[in-house]
Formats: sequence, structure tokens, C-alpha cells
Amino acid sequence: MDLDAVSLGRTGTKVSEIAFGTWRFGREDDEGTVEVGEKQAHELLDAYADAGGNFIDTADMYGEGRSEEYIGNWLADREREDFVLASKIYWPTRDGPNGSGLSRKHLRNSLEEILHRLGTDYIDLLYIHRWDDETPAEEFMRTLDEFVRDGKVNYLGASTLEPNAWKVAKANEIADKRGYEPFKLAQPRYNLANREIEGNYLDMCRDYDVGVVPWSPLAGGFLTGKYSRGEEPPEGTRGATDEQFRDSYLTAENFDVLETVETVAEEVGSSPAQVSLAWLTHHEQVSAPIVGARTVEQLNENLVATDIELTDEQFERLATAK
Repeated sequence: MDLDAVSLGRTGTKVSEIAFGTWRFGREDDEGTVEVGEKQAHELLDAYADAGGNFIDTADMYGEGRSEEYIGNWLADREREDFVLASKIYWPTRDGPNGSGLSRKHLRNSLEEILHRLGTDYIDLLYIHRWDDETPAEEFMRTLDEFVRDGKVNYLGASTLEPNAWKVAKANEIADKRGYEPFKLAQPRYNLANREIEGNYLDMCRDYDVGVVPWSPLAGGFLTGKYSRGEEPPEGTRGATDEQFRDSYLTAENFDVLETVETVAEEVGSSPAQVSLAWLTHHEQVSAPIVGARTVEQLNENLVATDIELTDEQFERLATAK
């Protein structure tokens, strides 16, 4: 497989058609076991790069900073300019009343820490990870604009603000009025089972020239086909252990969607997960869905989705399966 390059929203930067999400890197469970350690993380990054991938997504709170550290150590042996790095900022990274949010103080301190962990003097895309109702939008948009003017950030984005399209629009209206850098990218949850951004949010993205880089393209694993209507979830899956997941995903409506996905998968000779990802890569407003993986085998299976060609009829059948 060889990932193609696509435009990052309406920017001039090119990224691979599937982004690699590193939220599992350095993440510890309640017993202190790390989900993906550094050696495994580097193997995954090697596999992604070998497939032509260049778009790496992280956040300052992933693994309490270890995700960025793993990426930075890996990049030390590679050419920085070959990769597009995205990170996020908002959640607590230190104790104290100014240790989180979008205040100028927290933003400035956290960006320096992000750059240090990644071992770089700039990042390509910085998202706000949440909206901060306690900080005036004027303040954080001006501070983010300063990051771009200082050459420490190339583009700005807003993550996980669905379905509050008005907040992104408000921020970009302030940016337009003041001459600040606007949000060029959005990172909402979007997949064939989670369609809440369709309508106002996607319309806002189109009207404000905001590109879409969706997370959770496989609906937390529901769209992989591991679950069956009327049957108990397989042992060890989220469906078996997470009541909220069961209530959110193991519904009659979602199984209707999954059955359509499985039908199309049979038609094109692929897996349900690959079809679900292919639907997003064919979506005119999506730049690159973000996939994560615990193993190289899982990652490579997901990347094969870029080789799947959906007909217009198949795309529309999936789009209306809700």
C-alpha cells in the first residue's frame, strides 16, 4: 500500500489520506499497565511511515505527555520536514489554577512543553482540545495568532466542539474582525454511526473553509463487525465491559447501519472496518480520518482502506443508512 497525499483542508499543506492517532501511546490503565509502550509505538510509526504516512496526531495529555515524547524520540532519527505534526491543548498538564484551559498563561506554557517533548521548534497544526467558557475568545484567539506569527505553529484547529458549530464560527468571526489567524481545521467525532455533525456543523465548516479531520472513524470498534445483533458482545471487547458503550452503540438503529456496511464490504471484498474508513476518505469534506492501532497488523489492515473504490451508489447507500 502507498498512501496518497491530499490537501489539509483549504491550506497549501499536503498530508496522507489517513492520519495516525497516537492516543494509546503511553496510556496507563488503572493498574499502571501501559497500553502502547515506546518500542511498540516506534514500530507503529515505522509501519505508518513505510506506507507513505506523514500526518501524525497527538495531544499534550495523551499518556500524560508520553505520546509526544515517544514521537519526539522517533523523529530524532528522521527528517522533521517529512512529517506533519498535530497536537492539542486545553486539559490539565500541571497542578494549580492555571494548569488547564485556554488562558494566555496556560497556552504559552503548554506550547513550550509540547515543542520540548516533540523535539521540534514548531508544530504544523495546533488544536484547542475543548472550548474554554472562562477565557474570553478574544484572548485565546489573539494568543493562538501570536503562535502563528512567531513561527511556532503553522495552522490552528478546533477539536471536539461538535455539535456547537456556533463556537467555531464565533472564534473565526473574531479572527476575521481582528486580523487573527482563524481555525482552518476541525477535529470532530464522525463515522457512519455518529452523524451528529451532519447539518449545522458540516455546513459551518463549508461556509468558513474549515477542513474536517475526524476522530473515531470506526465508532470505538463498533463498525469493525465484531458485534452481532441479538448476541452477547465478545468477551474482552468494550461492548462486554463498558455499559455506556453498549447503550450508545449496541442499538437497533446502529445495527441497521452495520448491516449496510457489511453488505457493501461483501460487494467490494473487504472488511467492514475498511469500508467504514473508505466512506470517510471518499467524503468531499473530509481531509483525513484519524486511525489508531495497538499492533502493526491492525494499522496495516486499516490503511488498506485507501485502496477501496466505492461507487456513487454504494457511497450514498452508506450515507443514508441511519
